[in-house]
Amino acid sequence: MHIPFSDIPGHDDLFLDYLYNFEKVERFYKNNFRDIENYRDVIEKVNSVNSAPRSQTAEIIKKQYHKYKPSKQTQYNLDLLGKKNTIAIVTGQQLGIFCGPLYTFYKIITAVKLCKHLKQNFDSYQFVPVFWLEGDDHDLDEIRSFNLITNNNDLFNISYEDGLPPEENRGPVGNIKFGENLDKVFEILNETLRDTEYKPGIMKLLKEHYKTGVNFKEAFANLLFDIFDEQGLIIFDPGDVEIKKLLIPVFKKEIEDFHDHTSIVVERSAELEETFHAQVKVKPINIFVLDENERLLLEPVETEFRFKGKRKKFSKEEILEMLQISPERFSPNVLLRPICQDYLLPTAVYVAGPGEISYFAQVVPFYNFYNLSEPIIYPRSSVTIVEKNIKDIIDKYGLTYKEIFKESDNLENIVINKLSEVNLELIFEKYLDQITPPINDLREKIVKIDPTLEDSVDKTMQRIEQTVNQLKARAENAEKRRFEAAIRQIEKTKSIIYPNNILQERELNFVYFVNKYGLEIIKWIINEVTINKFEHQILEL
Repeated sequence: MHIPFSDIPGHDDLFLDYLYNFEKVERFYKNNFRDIENYRDVIEKVNSVNSAPRSQTAEIIKKQYHKYKPSKQTQYNLDLLGKKNTIAIVTGQQLGIFCGPLYTFYKIITAVKLCKHLKQNFDSYQFVPVFWLEGDDHDLDEIRSFNLITNNNDLFNISYEDGLPPEENRGPVGNIKFGENLDKVFEILNETLRDTEYKPGIMKLLKEHYKTGVNFKEAFANLLFDIFDEQGLIIFDPGDVEIKKLLIPVFKKEIEDFHDHTSIVVERSAELEETFHAQVKVKPINIFVLDENERLLLEPVETEFRFKGKRKKFSKEEILEMLQISPERFSPNVLLRPICQDYLLPTAVYVAGPGEISYFAQVVPFYNFYNLSEPIIYPRSSVTIVEKNIKDIIDKYGLTYKEIFKESDNLENIVINKLSEVNLELIFEKYLDQITPPINDLREKIVKIDPTLEDSVDKTMQRIEQTVNQLKARAENAEKRRFEAAIRQIEKTKSIIYPNNILQERELNFVYFVNKYGLEIIKWIINEVTINKFEHQILEL
């Protein structure tokens, strides 16, 4: 079953028009992801670029895999990556603990299945899925926690706490090593997860990769490898020192030409704001630099530069010398990252979530500066998994998934109206409509007798309406008490399907489902997910 995103609250107009009314946004994007004929042009442009960094990138990625024993499919893809006629289908995500929300997996599944689909249509090319580890980000609070459903069907958050102030800048999150407090995470996880035949296995798997002394990036990559290696997924660490050396020309150009770059992005952002919104706040320079373990934005100050929040200033020559000597200290922000990605990889398609699709509208002008071909921005699959017991409850009360994707108060009223023999809303509306005409008639007659009494009549009517509404509220509360068990059951159901009034894929971690159904459920999801409907998919277990 598929539901249009327009029927699910929370999606902005830019994303919806990108999916369903591309002509309204085509001035912001180079390629229409639905235009299969255009794919060949994009693929040919990417393939025709004779870029030394791309072949060197492939060799560096192979070295990154020395610690693994990849499957035949992954090894095959690694060997292909540096060759002519090989195209990368790229996606990426922040390094959330235990791989973060479920949509991380849906991005990967979309990329893997899209490679197979494109191979069927363009058999003279090879397509490999690449996952970009976004480990340079420095916001630990965004990745330190994950959500599960308890035995009581309540949403429960588990967070890794390292005891340091939350506002402290600790540099790239990928390099942060887990401390002994990780034991507390596993202790809470063990208490929260219900006991199943699969629980010992999933706990063992997580503990193999997430342990004291291991950093966020290594743990994330290793777990991802265990789960998706058979699918041929290539996991790429762009924080590698050798990769940063390859990116020196990109960073150098951004530093030297930031005035031109900022101008065109500001212009594009202003154009977006006229109809939609600009997803990313534009910065003068799209580069961060590590300084004393802090990841700080590089800022222009008159004719010099400084790190945001620091007083010391540098000349352009000093910054460029720093770049040549220590390129590993430099990293792109969200707008420059796609340029780095497509400079390093033969990217024809980037698999993106709704937020990424929105900010790519600001990124596209950058490509001309770097003489790069813009990739097709392909919407990732969006999925809600519905277990049989949950489906039974939905059917029991005659609800639809569209009704589930509503605010809790609205859903509560829907349930009551379905169960009640009377519709309180209609009844009270009817009687108020019946009361109003005679009061108005009375007003006319009384005003003829004494015009000064009109205000008294109006106040009487207001008191009547207030009394009726109070009675209505009491009746509604009585209905809620009457159907309290049903409402509670629906609320528990909603906490799994639409937790916090947010899509399941953005709130739940994969551990919840794997603990109940085993790792085989991931293969089932891969088989069931569609990648060409561009609507939200309901998968019923």
